[in-house]
Amino acid sequence: MRIAITRLKGKEGDDQARCARRGHDCYPVSPLIGEMNPDQIDAFIQDVKDRRFDCIFFTSALPAHQIGPYLHDLPLPRVIAIGPQTAKALREFGIMCEVLHEFYSRAFVPFLGDWIVGKKIGIPRSDAPNDKLLQGIRDAGGFPIEFQIYALIPTYELLNLDKAEGILFTSALSFKSAIWKRREDLILMAIGEVTAGAMEEAGLMPDVVGDGSLEGTLDELNLFLLMNPGG
Repeated sequence: MRIAITRLKGKEGDDQARCARRGHDCYPVSPLIGEMNPDQIDAFIQDVKDRRFDCIFFTSALPAHQIGPYLHDLPLPRVIAIGPQTAKALREFGIMCEVLHEFYSRAFVPFLGDWIVGKKIGIPRSDAPNDKLLQGIRDAGGFPIEFQIYALIPTYELLNLDKAEGILFTSALSFKSAIWKRREDLILMAIGEVTAGAMEEAGLMPDVVGDGSLEGTLDELNLFLLMNPGG
């Protein structure tokens, strides 16, 4: 199946190879671009140098790619990645990290347990609000320090779905920002339950809901196709 996958412009990474391993083809469509904030990046790196944090939490691969080159030769605190792709990006720069057991930021606080009490958590991320994460850290006794190192800006471009048999929305914001023409034959996919919730609020029921990862979504797609051989 040929799948259109929502990605930030130029940030599709190895999607093609990952899809091929599950028997599919894909191409990126971009409802959003990521605009970096150099001042926030510099402030974060300086705080790392000053050893301000007890822990750093990377909530996506983009901050890992952007900041990793500046961190590899610095003494680092505990580093946690939200998932294997983010961990892979960090390890490419020699940064050892732990990985959450599920691909959602809500798993961060339970992952740390009582260790989080009194700890300062540095979080380099986008400007998309995640009040639940920050409040969850505070409620558990930690101190979140957020750095909005990039802004997510809508492209306002019509997504090219002419050759797509399915579309995979990789975040709630990518769905909300997307401009696209709906088709009855288009298989609708959400990478996880948060994205699925945004789709359902808009009156669209996704055919496939993943576990928060590309591979997990493709596995669910293959199960869907097996159960619905007629398309």
